[in-house]
Amino acid sequence: MSTPDSRPLEDTTIGIFLAPAGTEEVEFIESRDAVTDAGATVDVLGSESGEGQTVNNDLEESERYEVDRTFDEASADDYDALVVPGGTVGADTLRTDADGVELLQEHLTDGKPAGVICHGPWTLIEADAVEGRTLTSYHSLESDIRNAGGEWVDEEVVVDDGLVTSRNPDDLEAFCETIVDEFAARTS
Repeated sequence: MSTPDSRPLEDTTIGIFLAPAGTEEVEFIESRDAVTDAGATVDVLGSESGEGQTVNNDLEESERYEVDRTFDEASADDYDALVVPGGTVGADTLRTDADGVELLQEHLTDGKPAGVICHGPWTLIEADAVEGRTLTSYHSLESDIRNAGGEWVDEEVVVDDGLVTSRNPDDLEAFCETIVDEFAARTS
């Protein structure tokens, strides 16, 4: 029998973004598993139906994962929290998807939490969700974040009003622990 705290995301629905190709597999899998293990129901959200091709180290094809709903089928009202993994190509693709950007923008405008790692903040920039916030990312996004009005810091994990960000796969342990804690605190 589990204790009440062992599944802090019970009765929580989380959407995790997956590009058609190029999402970093470890960032996708570990984030998804962390919130699922904490009791959340997870929908994989993508630009198109079918499967998304993940990668390892940005260049090596890895596993394919089924998209549960497309961005145009989803609504910010459907999710208590969102997760946007990185991967250079995947993040670049996601930031050009108007429906995905709009979903993230509406979600954050509604004051709901999100976890974004590595190159994922490109989608935050497109969603006009960076100005006045402090966040971290893969180091090459520092100028992009500052140009969008945000403050970039080089830290393992940063929380700014429900937005959890991390730099890269090396930060996944802290990122996953923090998204579970932050999502639980903001959805209970």
